[in-house]
Amino acid sequence: MSITRVAVVGGGIVGLSVARELGARLPKSAVTVFEKEATVGAHQTGHNSGVVHAGLYYEPGSLKAQLCRRGVGLLEEFALTYDVRYEKCGKIVVAQNEVENRRLRGIHERAVANGVPGVRLIRGSEIPEIEPHARGLAALHSPETAIIDYPGVTRALAEEVAWAGGRILLRSEVSRVEERSREVVVHANGGAESFDLVIACAGLQSDRLARNSGEAVFPKIVPFFGDYFLLSPQKSDLVNGLIYPVPDPKYPFLGVHLTKTLDGSVVLGPNAFLSLGRESYQRGLISLRDTIDALGFPGFWRFAAKNVQAAVRETRTALSTRAFVEQARQYVAEISVADVSRGPRGIRAQAMNSDGSLEDDFKITGTARVVHVRNAPSPGATSALAIAEHIVTEALNRVDEGASTP
Repeated sequence: MSITRVAVVGGGIVGLSVARELGARLPKSAVTVFEKEATVGAHQTGHNSGVVHAGLYYEPGSLKAQLCRRGVGLLEEFALTYDVRYEKCGKIVVAQNEVENRRLRGIHERAVANGVPGVRLIRGSEIPEIEPHARGLAALHSPETAIIDYPGVTRALAEEVAWAGGRILLRSEVSRVEERSREVVVHANGGAESFDLVIACAGLQSDRLARNSGEAVFPKIVPFFGDYFLLSPQKSDLVNGLIYPVPDPKYPFLGVHLTKTLDGSVVLGPNAFLSLGRESYQRGLISLRDTIDALGFPGFWRFAAKNVQAAVRETRTALSTRAFVEQARQYVAEISVADVSRGPRGIRAQAMNSDGSLEDDFKITGTARVVHVRNAPSPGATSALAIAEHIVTEALNRVDEGASTP
């Protein structure tokens, strides 16, 4: 099948990475990006802590591990080429007790197997050499973990797509994608346009777009907000890089951690709590549709029932600044409630199955000419350029298989 017209739905970092990759792989094709907001990267891409994950936690040999490690290299190269701010500030994952220390050793084994450079275990007495104000029984040090300007990356991607002749249609909300016998029709803003291949990277709205386009209901997106607090400028020198807790494999959310940002400030967070709006970045802003959608979903309640202890912890941090800060104080004791102020909020597009289980890996559905990216989990932003390679390869393989089918 000849491909001369391709479209991407979604102008976040994954969607624009896919558009760029399509332009490189199909140089004779016209690429169009549909983005419903007035700017690119307006949602998850523009509402995160800016961390470039090194690949510490992922099962060796897994797709997530492979895409993360390749993604880091591609992202660093892209940042250098396009003069996007990138800083290897380093990260420590801190164990506070022997149970966490055993988990830490397991993370170290995975990190080494994944080829994370420079990663090493250190004793508690060595922590102050890296983070003078942090404390713990032991830690894992990842000197290559970095921070980056993800909105800057996204703008540079958009400029590259446009420079290569692609179109980026802002304020163009796609309601559905319709596959016909010889074309794929994208319906947006009451109009329609035909393409040969469409790849949907709709993030927080991915399930709705897929369902409206004839795909399965599940996995369903359940939004979780993550609040951040800002450490006062007078205390920002308490943190040199990134200070993380040891993840508990029983629970899906990490807990509060401390992150240096590119402007030198330090953020605490995020927590994780059910959001009453998929795009409610302002506190108090509620979407009735999204609230009913989430609370009326039996799978969410099954998920909550399996994670009661984590839910209690996250509820406390959502309701109490003191409880939020106390989590951070486990690692840097000199922080007090008086040292923090409310910061930004991010929203995570958590893909959930009908039984309440979380979709933790990549989920790609669709046909030979319509590809829906239903889930691109963390470290999605870190891996975006590598994810794009994977998605475009998958899409083009489907096209080839469809063309060869009688």
